[in-house]
Amino acid sequence: MARWKIRGLIKWQFLPFIAGWTIIILTNVLWLSAASSTTAVQYPVNIAQTNTPNVTRANAQQVYGQGKELYQRRNQEGRSEYLLQAIAKFEQALVLYRQAGDRASEAFTLAYIGKIYSNFGDKYKALEYYQQSLAIEQNIGNKAGEATLLNNIGKIYSELGEKQKALDYYNQSLPLRQLVKDKAGQAITLGNIGTVYSFLGEQQKALDYYNQSLILKQQVGNKAAIASTLNSIGKTYSDLGEKQKALDYLNQSLPLFQQGGDKADNAIAISNIGKIYSELGEQQTALNYYNQSLPIFQQVGYKLGQAITLNNIGEVYFQLGEQQKALDYYNQSLPIYQQLRDKSREAHTIYNVATVKYDQGELNTALTEIEKVIKIVEDLRSKIDSQELRTSYFATVQNYYQFYIDVLMQLHKQHPEQGYAALALETSERSRARSLLELLSEANTDIRQGVEPKLLVQERKLQQQLDALEKRRIQLLQGNYTEEQVQALDQENEKLLEAYQQIQAQIRATSPRYAALTQPQPLALAQIQQQVLDDNTLLLEYSLGKKRSYLWLVTNKSITSYELPKRADIETIVQKFRQEITMPYLKHSQSIDALSKIILAPVAQKLQKQRLAIVSDGALQYVPFASLTTGSGTQYEPLLLNHEIITLPSASILAILRSEHKERKSPPKTLVVLADPIFNRNDERLQNKAQVSHSPVLESNLDSLALSKSAADSDINFERLRFTRQEAEQILALVPVNQRKEAVDFNASRTTASSENLSQYRIIHFATHGILNSKHPELSGVVLSLFDPQGMPQNGFLRLRDVFNLNLKAELVVLSACQTGLGEEVKGEGLVGLTRGFMYAGSPRVVVSMWSVDDQATSELMKAFYKNMLKTGLTPAAALRKAQLEIWRTQKYVAPYYWAAFTLQGEWM
Repeated sequence: MARWKIRGLIKWQFLPFIAGWTIIILTNVLWLSAASSTTAVQYPVNIAQTNTPNVTRANAQQVYGQGKELYQRRNQEGRSEYLLQAIAKFEQALVLYRQAGDRASEAFTLAYIGKIYSNFGDKYKALEYYQQSLAIEQNIGNKAGEATLLNNIGKIYSELGEKQKALDYYNQSLPLRQLVKDKAGQAITLGNIGTVYSFLGEQQKALDYYNQSLILKQQVGNKAAIASTLNSIGKTYSDLGEKQKALDYLNQSLPLFQQGGDKADNAIAISNIGKIYSELGEQQTALNYYNQSLPIFQQVGYKLGQAITLNNIGEVYFQLGEQQKALDYYNQSLPIYQQLRDKSREAHTIYNVATVKYDQGELNTALTEIEKVIKIVEDLRSKIDSQELRTSYFATVQNYYQFYIDVLMQLHKQHPEQGYAALALETSERSRARSLLELLSEANTDIRQGVEPKLLVQERKLQQQLDALEKRRIQLLQGNYTEEQVQALDQENEKLLEAYQQIQAQIRATSPRYAALTQPQPLALAQIQQQVLDDNTLLLEYSLGKKRSYLWLVTNKSITSYELPKRADIETIVQKFRQEITMPYLKHSQSIDALSKIILAPVAQKLQKQRLAIVSDGALQYVPFASLTTGSGTQYEPLLLNHEIITLPSASILAILRSEHKERKSPPKTLVVLADPIFNRNDERLQNKAQVSHSPVLESNLDSLALSKSAADSDINFERLRFTRQEAEQILALVPVNQRKEAVDFNASRTTASSENLSQYRIIHFATHGILNSKHPELSGVVLSLFDPQGMPQNGFLRLRDVFNLNLKAELVVLSACQTGLGEEVKGEGLVGLTRGFMYAGSPRVVVSMWSVDDQATSELMKAFYKNMLKTGLTPAAALRKAQLEIWRTQKYVAPYYWAAFTLQGEWM
């Protein structure tokens, strides 16, 4: 029986988005959004009710009205000089309001000036005015005004690329707008939050915020605002690949913009429709739309609209093969972005310039340009405190790193002795598992020490709310329910998770210990050779690209590089490989040979009998390299025959694992085994337990409820894993009684797994079911006993979040279950799952599986594995290799399905 059954692998889609005054932008596809959605200074000031000297105040009102009229004429007639004239009038009004002591009108005027500077492109000047206005509003207690200023300051930070700061301000603004019942303001802030999430690659979350915003705008009845949100929703559907749906929304927005009479808004809708046609491959149609919108942007002096449309026209010409024309338009767009200090859009346009230079054969120029892009990306990434959002953002910019690698490797072809291959390898390291690298660097630091107590209280409260909500959801599913009820709970869960992540980000941002941490940097070639490799180990690092892929073979003294087929070709072969290798009756298959020929044959003659440390990429993360072959004969000889094989998220990860564990003392005891838990009320071990027969398993226990939901989503039917009992007994027999702990039956529990006593053991072994949940990833984890010795239901689910909170001293964790090596596939991070959870919890080595394993064969494999470690004295990597060879040579289990699933990740020594 398989120890873990799953319906499909988890995939994350990451599609980028950048907010602006009137702009929505993809990292690789630029978009425009309506001005009315973000910038309106909405809070009311009833000037007539203020008690100030009449003459001065009347003069101020008159001058203010003249400024407002000029600004409105600018919107209607499109003459940019009206902006400067409007500012001059508002500055005059500001002086008069101060003389009259009218603080409310002073604050309002400051905000209006800030708005104009923002629209005019001077973001720091806008911030200066907004902050002055905010201080006054807070002082006089105007909550509506305070909410608007917080929103507008957040928008400025968003435009400057500081998305975390933007979110912080938006999340201060939203509850204030709700407090004063400002529906229009709520809609604006909700839309702005959506733009940030879209930029960070969280498209579904962005769509949720846009839809909330749309409902409120429809209630208010502001047609221009409705059009803006329809535009944003259309853009998001385009990002999600639903182009026709995107066009439908954009075509709904266009007449509403036209009714509003704002030329810039109308041009935005026209330009965005052009973008859809460009993405559909209809470049001439796209060009027609762009050529309608560009003159309007130029006429009204809307610089950001100009810059984005110029860039988009350049992309059309690039697709049409007119490289010089494309470059001309990029070079018109770029200085505007630089003037506006819009770093993310600047990076994208520089990247476009680099691609043109690459195609023109100017590789050195392309290299100079893409290095500028990477510098900007690294800076923007560092300003995001939330680990989840930082990971999401990093996934959206992976194409920059892949292009950088490609440029370096093409230069390596021309100049093989100038070190370009080493730089490409180092870029590969910079592009992967960065969040894990940073997480591991903080694992031994209590970053909550010194943090404001109220933040810690909020964190605990949100944890409790998440648990309570999960209980409500599962209880609902046990009775009669509607799909609408389930969707409502899921939406509530998403909001709580988002709030929980925001609190964690605030804890990091305000933690003195976190601030004191030195952010770890990926290793350079020389550091990899010195800190990771030895005389007996080779590093094989892969990078899969759109046009071509690469492999670097690194020893502690040299580096050699190879060009491989493009990503799509490798993915096709891996898919066939995965289908065949999980068939128990196939001793060998053509897909093994085909994949081996592509990714191993180029280096086969250099492998000798060395240990292999594999850093995979993309689809190759689902491949157990032990099952591949370098042989050319008719008889199948797995790579395992001559090599120890270790998998790593990156070479840099191993270096930090070693650094974190080199001074740590070994735990005093050897082994704890958690095996053969009780999952089902019909289990014979629960006979004569009277409480069970009438006690509902899933009504009183939160984690059991979560488990039921997770199991249902993953299509799992829990049955007893009988061979895990035998597995546990055989393993424990290898260890003296005073050096071991047996936790079986009722004791194979979450209480045991969470106990501080586990820190006393060098090896922790789980032999049980596990769940990888594709619908609710936060419910993934390890399943332990669901009943206590009295037959009552108990918490039996060790979720991934729980794993991160463990404090282990273990040198090895073994997850003798199914697909424990898989997880959420995240661009730039790899497979995010239980492995990194246990590494963060304290173990430098984790043995995991790549598919649903056979119960009996796994029991035999584990017995041999532990015998090789505990009796023969082999290292975990060597012991696993020898055990897998023993199983392979057993006729009953010769097929790779039985022995190849398990891999060792992390340290091999």
